[in-house]
Amino acid sequence: MIERPAESLNRSDQEFELTLRPSKFEDFVGQTRVLERLELAVEAAKLRGDVLDHVLLSGPPGLGKTTLAYILAEEMGANIRVTSGPVIDKAADLAGLLTSLERGDVLFIDEIHRMQKTVEEYLYSAMEDFVLDIMIDQGPNARSVRLELPHFTLVGATTRRGLISAPLRSRFGLNNRLDYYDRNFLMAIVKRSARILNVDIDDSGADEIAGRSRGTPRIANNLLRRVRDYAQVRADNHINRDVADRALEMLEIDRYGLDEMDKRILETILHKFSGGPVGLSNIAVSVGEETDTIEEVYEPYLIQEGYMARTPKGRVITPLCYERFGLKAPRSSGSELF
Repeated sequence: MIERPAESLNRSDQEFELTLRPSKFEDFVGQTRVLERLELAVEAAKLRGDVLDHVLLSGPPGLGKTTLAYILAEEMGANIRVTSGPVIDKAADLAGLLTSLERGDVLFIDEIHRMQKTVEEYLYSAMEDFVLDIMIDQGPNARSVRLELPHFTLVGATTRRGLISAPLRSRFGLNNRLDYYDRNFLMAIVKRSARILNVDIDDSGADEIAGRSRGTPRIANNLLRRVRDYAQVRADNHINRDVADRALEMLEIDRYGLDEMDKRILETILHKFSGGPVGLSNIAVSVGEETDTIEEVYEPYLIQEGYMARTPKGRVITPLCYERFGLKAPRSSGSELF
């Protein structure tokens, strides 16, 4: 349940995630209601001897969308084919994927909202009627050929559900949103991962890591890996609260889970733009980061935790942010919007 976009993971990160990724529903921690719905759908499909309905998983990066896709395939006893939206840029690419499937197979498309619209349209009949209409030749010789497809399950994952077109979204029978995890669930994930990694950790150490993980299992596991390195070198391979605190301080991750970029974003709004409101593009230029990265990776947590907010005029920081930085909110600041 660990998953930043594939392009941001190096090879060792990917191997690490595969090691810790649960393969069954019973091993998956958190997302209780989503898990209950998916388990029910899988059990019903197996009882009928049918294929699982198409599944859309949405939510911020790192919450378990890819993991759930693998679990669905495992629980259905099916093969899984994995690709991503930006990779499928021609209808022929999609046709090649679909025609290689067997009955019951799972096709997982990550970042499905980034598919080309011209390609996406071919999915409509494939998902609904399990046929694929493709054009052969051009001009006067052009003709349409209909290919019969085996019944398959499409699992789509997206961090931007609103960017998926209504016709595509309506063809998913199971539509689930994953939310950030609370501290107790993250503690359980950290302790499970520590057992797999063969590192000794007590409840206080797991709690410290969980509290700085921004509600995201992938971040929790990545922090655990860094704390494990510190513990092996300086703490006899044992992680408690003090060891975790020292290790995470080295990473410049404070006790509220704010990392260096979080602080840079907040301090930029605080000091350069007097607390806001300020546009996203101005923030991106000031901190040297892409607007999409700020909007999709950093902002959700900062907004959820109450450090900043989006308003019609731009981003503003809140009184809580002033408090965290040891400052008093001026009366003329963006905090008046609250």
